[in-house]
Amino acid sequence: MSDDDDIQYIKRQRTLHYGSLEETERKRQNAGAASATTTTTATTATTTTNTPASAATASTTTTRTEVGGQLEDIDSDEDYEESTKKASSGKSAAPPPTAASLANKIDDDYFDLETEMERDKVALLEEFERKKRARQINVSTDDQEIKSNLRQLNEPICYFGEGPAERRKRLKELLANLGEHAIGKKQTEEEERKLQQREQEATWYHEGPDSLRIARLWLADYSLPRARERLMRAAEALEVPSATRAGRMVEMQKKLQSLSPLCSQVGDTRPVSSAAFSEDSTLMLTASWSGLCKLWSVPDCELKQTLRGHASYVGGVALRPGVKADEENVVAMASGGHDGAVKLWGFNNEESIADITGHMPHRVSKVAFHPSGRFLATACYDSSWRLWDLEQKTEVLHQEGHAKPVHCLSYQSDGSVLVTGGLDAFGRVWDLRTGRCIMFLEGHLGAVFGVDFSPNGFHIATGSQDNTCKIWDLRRRQPVYTIPAHTNLISDVKYQQDCGSFLVTCSYDSTTKIWSNKTWQPLKTLQGHDNKVISVDISPNSQYIATTSFDRTFKLWSPDS
Repeated sequence: MSDDDDIQYIKRQRTLHYGSLEETERKRQNAGAASATTTTTATTATTTTNTPASAATASTTTTRTEVGGQLEDIDSDEDYEESTKKASSGKSAAPPPTAASLANKIDDDYFDLETEMERDKVALLEEFERKKRARQINVSTDDQEIKSNLRQLNEPICYFGEGPAERRKRLKELLANLGEHAIGKKQTEEEERKLQQREQEATWYHEGPDSLRIARLWLADYSLPRARERLMRAAEALEVPSATRAGRMVEMQKKLQSLSPLCSQVGDTRPVSSAAFSEDSTLMLTASWSGLCKLWSVPDCELKQTLRGHASYVGGVALRPGVKADEENVVAMASGGHDGAVKLWGFNNEESIADITGHMPHRVSKVAFHPSGRFLATACYDSSWRLWDLEQKTEVLHQEGHAKPVHCLSYQSDGSVLVTGGLDAFGRVWDLRTGRCIMFLEGHLGAVFGVDFSPNGFHIATGSQDNTCKIWDLRRRQPVYTIPAHTNLISDVKYQQDCGSFLVTCSYDSTTKIWSNKTWQPLKTLQGHDNKVISVDISPNSQYIATTSFDRTFKLWSPDS
């Protein structure tokens, strides 16, 4: 039998240390060191009285004891001690293990059982509490109400394959996590947000100057009698037999369908940006990007006067009502430039009578005289429009309200209301007597480039960058019709000034179209310009239509005689 048969191999068990491993190892090392010191002291005392041979034996014993002390310092498992004793008592002694080999036998597995158990216990208790709260929450059995509650919590109202019961259970779990009053809190927050939004959008007022009070009182005295006259004319029109009205409409349509170019004139060396007729339909004022304004006779289109003074291109012009051509040193015309300068002109004088400089450096796109001729309104690219009193020679109103530049404006025939259109795609109707915004025109998808009031006083036409023309009813405060008018943006719109029987729109698709009132059917398309049509105007006697274009010309259209 070999020596290997005497050696018994014992499988060492895996040991788990509970608590702090560092403290356990420190105690174990201290105990081993104390034991080694005691054994060494006793052995030395014994060998002092023995023979030299005994001293050698004692020395050997001491060495083995120290080895045992080292083993205890490193590993104190009973299995390892028994195996060491058996190995040392065998026929051939095994070499002493090194410190490195013994260190590899130390098991460093550590598991904090108390902490893990505590964490699992807390999670389990929280789950029990959540389920308990979910059972105690009262939720409606109405599926529509449950969906509404889920929507208020910003949660999906339905999952794929989810039924009413599962949806109700999901709502209960959400309320158990968020709190039973989460829906009420959401509703309160939403109401507060809407209230704050309304407060931000609310119109605010401040005390104006005394000149504004004088102007508003005068506007009220002027507009009320005119409004009464307009209503009386409308009542008289209703008394006309329907056959007579139909006959007049047919005659008017035949007249419009026979429109043809009466005159085509090169207006300037740069695009002609605007045109406006005089009150008696005998004069027409044009503006150009060259900075020149020119006065032409109608219908022969002869140049009467050239107005010089603008340093940049002119966007809008207007002729003042009630001023005759032979009057001098009286404000008869107005023009607005890209540099913010507004100039007032008189007949037979090439230099401006007065300059209005309150808009600089922002562009003034349109100007318009009040039907009375006393006030001048200007649309400015600083997102506001202004009202100037020519008698008081001061600015009486600086009105904000648009989020982007104001491009166009127009008066109601009574003179009490004004409509503005801006690049923010919105329009606003303002009561000049109170300063309030009485209607908000929301519906266009692009900038509004043209607005005009119908002679009936309650219809408004707007032309936009979205290629459509919308008709709005001031009484209903809503749009009544949308005309898909052109294939490019609509640059201007105008109602017939006499009775509003038709509407004219011009566009960057180089065409001008005429639409019948009420039915909004196309009656005529005026084609002749070689480039974009910028503006259009209708003479007060309804005999002429003027169009201006990027091709540097303006054209007069008239029915065939």
